[in-house]
Amino acid sequence: MDPAFPVNRVRQALLAWYDVHARVLPWRSGPGEAGRPDPYRVWLSEVMLQQTTTVHAAPYYAAFTARWPKVSDLAAAEDADVMAAWAGLGYYARARNMLKGARAVADDHGGVFPDTEDGLRALPGIGPYTAAAVAAIAFCQAANVVDGNVERVMARLFAVETPLPAARPELRRLAARFVSDDRPGDWAQALMDLGATICRPRSPSCDRCPVAFACAALASGDPARFPFKVAKAERPRRRGVVWVMIDGEGRVALERRPEKGLLGGMLGLPTSDWSDAPDETPPVAARWSDAGTVDHVFTHFALTLSVRVGRAEGGDWVWTDQAAAIDALPTVFAKALIASSRS
Repeated sequence: MDPAFPVNRVRQALLAWYDVHARVLPWRSGPGEAGRPDPYRVWLSEVMLQQTTTVHAAPYYAAFTARWPKVSDLAAAEDADVMAAWAGLGYYARARNMLKGARAVADDHGGVFPDTEDGLRALPGIGPYTAAAVAAIAFCQAANVVDGNVERVMARLFAVETPLPAARPELRRLAARFVSDDRPGDWAQALMDLGATICRPRSPSCDRCPVAFACAALASGDPARFPFKVAKAERPRRRGVVWVMIDGEGRVALERRPEKGLLGGMLGLPTSDWSDAPDETPPVAARWSDAGTVDHVFTHFALTLSVRVGRAEGGDWVWTDQAAAIDALPTVFAKALIASSRS
């Protein structure tokens, strides 16, 4: 960083902007509000917001905090109940790790979250970003909170030409220069809000940016080309078959997936393996009809499922009302069940 870079002026300008334009979010205490946010709710929101938009996460957050208002309530919950409530947020390992973290707080810390970044980092399932975010926002600790929004802001402020992900250590170092004991939680959230609403990935609103005066990317004439990124390899595509079994009462058959592996511990529709050449042997003998295909994208692969529908009764299945199943199932299975109803 250029020693002449106006760190303090940028901080003052961004915090002044945040005081006026802070997003109103259900897990957030606004700038200047008395008291600190509940660390449980800050932590819960940060876990939900990983790989998820605020709009999508908000109703889940409301449902979780209504059902489990304290970390001790979540710690005491049944795994299956939490996983069902999480359905639709994706990345189900986050929900399993979240339960581990809640139980560690309840069992090892008397239901009180550690108030330091190191203490939070020691909890199971809490990584460097989440620990820093909770430390800064809930405990007013001077922590370096760097998410994708902050990386983008730093890459543009300093016109960093190293492509992501290799640029991340440099971007963290740049962000650390702004960290201060003065309003650390507001600073972290101000950077996030700037990236989410002004310094957007495409079409940044530089004319409304409170720190445009210091932005090297804007001075270059093409701010949207920052940060540079290495082109992602195309996701491999796998295939599979999913069987929708309906009984005489119109209920659908579900099964509990193995604890380990993708969608571990979740209720799902019976399915083949997901591979280049899946085994298409159905789980029971029935007259199966073809209901088309559904596509879904996971982190590391894309999936095409052939949906087959048939009549069945009894068996070692969890028979569930179809409407309730759609709401409770992971998205990939909800898509298949919806497709089956249209056939």
